[in-house]
Amino acid sequence: MSERNTTAVLSPNAEQGLSQSDEMEQNSQAGIASLGSASVATGLPGGQKVSATSERKRSGKLSEAKRFKIFSGSANPALAEEICRFVGVPLGETRLQRFSDGEVHFQLLENVRGADVFLVQPTCFPVDQHLVELLIMMDALKRASAGRITVVIPYYGYARQDRKDRPRVAITSKLVADLLTTAGANRALLVDLHAAQIQGFFNIPVDHLFASPVLVGHFRDLNLPNLTVVSPDAGGVERARFFAKKLEVPLAIVDKRRTDINVTEVMNVIGDVKGRTCLILDDIIDTAGTLVKTAEALLEQGADKVYACASHAVLSGPAVERIANSRLEQVVVTNTIPLQEHAAKVGKIKVLSIAGLLGRAIESIHMETSVSTLFN
Repeated sequence: MSERNTTAVLSPNAEQGLSQSDEMEQNSQAGIASLGSASVATGLPGGQKVSATSERKRSGKLSEAKRFKIFSGSANPALAEEICRFVGVPLGETRLQRFSDGEVHFQLLENVRGADVFLVQPTCFPVDQHLVELLIMMDALKRASAGRITVVIPYYGYARQDRKDRPRVAITSKLVADLLTTAGANRALLVDLHAAQIQGFFNIPVDHLFASPVLVGHFRDLNLPNLTVVSPDAGGVERARFFAKKLEVPLAIVDKRRTDINVTEVMNVIGDVKGRTCLILDDIIDTAGTLVKTAEALLEQGADKVYACASHAVLSGPAVERIANSRLEQVVVTNTIPLQEHAAKVGKIKVLSIAGLLGRAIESIHMETSVSTLFN
């Protein structure tokens, strides 16, 4: 029995009558020869010539393997497809299904080993569902040996809870940052965070883009007369100041007091708005309560017309009806969040695309060039 087993593992040379010592000697000589060729290939004293093996390692196949791929969750596939058209790559193939109890089942349908992967998924309504979906997709990418995972989150959910403003409350923006990092994100690309300091909650590199270049271009083309940019609260002054500087117009501020969640009371207007066209600038339009009250306060102070713009059109609850029934001339938003069907029917609401902005940022991250040039 032992002889049969030994014979089964012998090499072909042994079967041809060569002794084990002869075979070991041949292997030793082959090993010496291979070491010699390796020294040539690596530029050791044996020679400066590059071997065919190392040439193959630097061939087009390797460059092709260092590709980048874009995948999308279910939150905003239209934006992901538009980004792919801009950068000229196909949207990655996946299968996203749900069990009857709502659990997510996600599968990648193509190879991502070693690839630079960008995963587009705003955590918009339903926020919890899209957030968990994002975490599961990242886990799948990590287990499929993706080279680098960059989460592209046009709208960062839970960003409004960024500090302890009351006793015994959670700081959810930090919690979500930790979840993303733990799930496997190597980098994050975000748009118009509610507070810029949220970047510090991440232990990975963060590229923070602003939708301002897209919005500024739109209002510059409108060429509105006697324009004044208005910040609806003190927290948005820096954003509004940047906007006003780009348009080369004055700045005004509305002082407001929040009485409860999604409930605000406008106090007074700081700045001259009488006889002027006012542009209210905010990062998020949620229930539109603040927006409509701010517009009313400006009109009461003598403003001629009031426009509004924001990066993220959450538009929850009575937001669409409030905008439709308000005295606002136009509300301009971007497609970081897909516009709801009934909101798309409101003529006052106009959507601008940030696919080009995100596409250029993705290209810059992949090519390791400057992203800050996009701020202009």
